[in-house]
Amino acid sequence: MAETLDLDKCFEVISNLVDKAGAIIARRNETRQDFVCKQGDIDLVTETDQEVEILLMNGIKEQFPDHKFIGEEESSAEGAPKKLTDSPTWIIDPVDGTMNFVHAFPHSCISVGLVVNKITELGIIYNPMLQQRFTARRGQGACYNGKAIKVSGQTELAKALITSEFGTTRDPEKMQVVKENFEKMAAQAHGIRVLGSAALNMSMVALGAADVNYEFGIHAWDVCAGDLIVREAGGVVIDPAGGDFDMMSRRVLAASSLELAKQVAKTLTQYYPKPRDD
Repeated sequence: MAETLDLDKCFEVISNLVDKAGAIIARRNETRQDFVCKQGDIDLVTETDQEVEILLMNGIKEQFPDHKFIGEEESSAEGAPKKLTDSPTWIIDPVDGTMNFVHAFPHSCISVGLVVNKITELGIIYNPMLQQRFTARRGQGACYNGKAIKVSGQTELAKALITSEFGTTRDPEKMQVVKENFEKMAAQAHGIRVLGSAALNMSMVALGAADVNYEFGIHAWDVCAGDLIVREAGGVVIDPAGGDFDMMSRRVLAASSLELAKQVAKTLTQYYPKPRDD
């Protein structure tokens, strides 16, 4: 199916749609936003999340009516399909970093990946507030604002800058693991940063600005584009326990080198979120 699909057209269509969606997000990020809670008191959704996802999905459907979707707001609806098939599937997070967005903290982004035959073919991560645009096409490298980027190549944990998140759940078991891992990383790594957006954290690894990103509890729409962008920038993306990356597992470890990824995997306290995304 990938042979007959015009991926150049797909990339052009989504690039234009992301520009339009980004303008909406940037305009509304000038002031704090109203929100509602999806689950618990820190998993948030705004009208902008929903509006942007509809804009992207409708724009894609207009050009590619047979394509499927897995989107944060679409998939959080009761009974919405999440199963990843071989069909061309757009995996969309309309506003990754909603907590930042509602506070007008300018680190949130649109994250979109296109998966065909279960292989990610293109990815875009765009923070319109700071004009940060990360893109990748499979086999064609990764770019930041149109210029080719590469990971740092760092191999030593003691010299590595780590990104991660506290996450949107306050489940005591999960929070204990989060705290243990922050303590371990603080003791062994060069430093830790928390941007508040899984996609932007992964983008920092691709850019070479950070060396590792790990997180438990993310979703496919948080990491689909970032996975491709990191790998096309020369990095690695694996399961945090050291095995192969599974986009639907809600677990991710991205790094500037396989050597560094393995060091971090051996260090982390593991956590397996349930349910999976599929």
